[in-house]
Amino acid sequence: MRIAISGAGVAGAALAHWLHRTGHAPTLIERAPAFRTGGYMIDFWGIGYRVARKMGIEPAIRDAGYDVQSVRTLGPDGSTQAELRVDVFRRMIGNDFVSLPRGDLAAAIYRTVEDDVPTVFSDSITGIDQRPDGVRVTFENTPADDFDLVIGADGLHSNVRGLVFGPEERFEHYLGCKVAACVVDGYRPRTGATTSDAYLTYSIPGRQIGQFTLRGDRTMFLFVFRDEHGHHDMTPKEQLHNQFDDAGWECREILTAVDAVDDLYFDVVSQIRMDHWSQDRVLLIGDAAGCISLLGGEGTGLAITEAYALAGELAGAEGDHRRAFASYEALLRPFIEGKQAGAERMLGFFATRTRFGLWFRNVALRAMNLSRPVAGLFTGSVRDDLDLPDYRIG
Repeated sequence: MRIAISGAGVAGAALAHWLHRTGHAPTLIERAPAFRTGGYMIDFWGIGYRVARKMGIEPAIRDAGYDVQSVRTLGPDGSTQAELRVDVFRRMIGNDFVSLPRGDLAAAIYRTVEDDVPTVFSDSITGIDQRPDGVRVTFENTPADDFDLVIGADGLHSNVRGLVFGPEERFEHYLGCKVAACVVDGYRPRTGATTSDAYLTYSIPGRQIGQFTLRGDRTMFLFVFRDEHGHHDMTPKEQLHNQFDDAGWECREILTAVDAVDDLYFDVVSQIRMDHWSQDRVLLIGDAAGCISLLGGEGTGLAITEAYALAGELAGAEGDHRRAFASYEALLRPFIEGKQAGAERMLGFFATRTRFGLWFRNVALRAMNLSRPVAGLFTGSVRDDLDLPDYRIG
């Protein structure tokens, strides 16, 4: 089948990989002028990691990864207030684990298809006309074309979802926070972060900055802050200054460095909740269908898992897309909804509302190093309870 995939990120590229291996003819459509790199630091583990191994990219992601030993919480003077050893986390989930920039993982996936799957950059779908024998797709910049299926792998603010299912506000569940991320060259002073063995966090009520030292004298920053209203007229950088100018620690130095950055990721922290993920020949995958939010920590791994499952179900259905879409959703929906519930519970760790809450969080982090049962209370949602079939593709 000819299959149009909107979005060449993790979900789209992974799906193109598996569709190509099962004999389909996917085409990636990407609004950006080139493949997107960068992004924030992620922990990649579990079921998504095992699918990545099936894709043959484990060596690439290992090479791109960092040997993070701990997550360290700092006080205003840069001293350590609490520290969670990563080996505690590894004991909970096993050794299929690596920390790396999200863009490096996406690039490893895309390299597996860039020579075999056509990618149309600088373009976007403007119309989807479903017919009994296929889908007529129109584009902003290229001529209309006919496909058998259309897959929306275009993220939280999915264009395909808007065209087929309706406006975003019908499905968005805003979690009351915003997030920003960027990479800065040559940042100083890097308090307590001269090597890449620790992920640093600094928090005051309702706000947190994460800092990580990358290779090549680069520093990655992740900002999370509460904003109950979600929308106003300030630019992203103005919002960061409004939230962090008076926050203490190195915040003013960090903001000065961020002001010089052109590529700033900035978005709301939201989930997508839908009653169904498909409509006839159109299906949504990844964040477009069931975003768990950045704070859930598993969106990338879930996207890779979903891509593998969808390709496997299409192969098993022998061309019956309705049967494949139904079995795919029946398999994944309970799993994704469970991850969404877990992500909501994690919100307090990233944007704790009160000073007492920060104190309690730090106590909990220290206790997790000492007691596996205590660690289990806080990390239970990271375990994968999906019985993913072995589709034996290619």
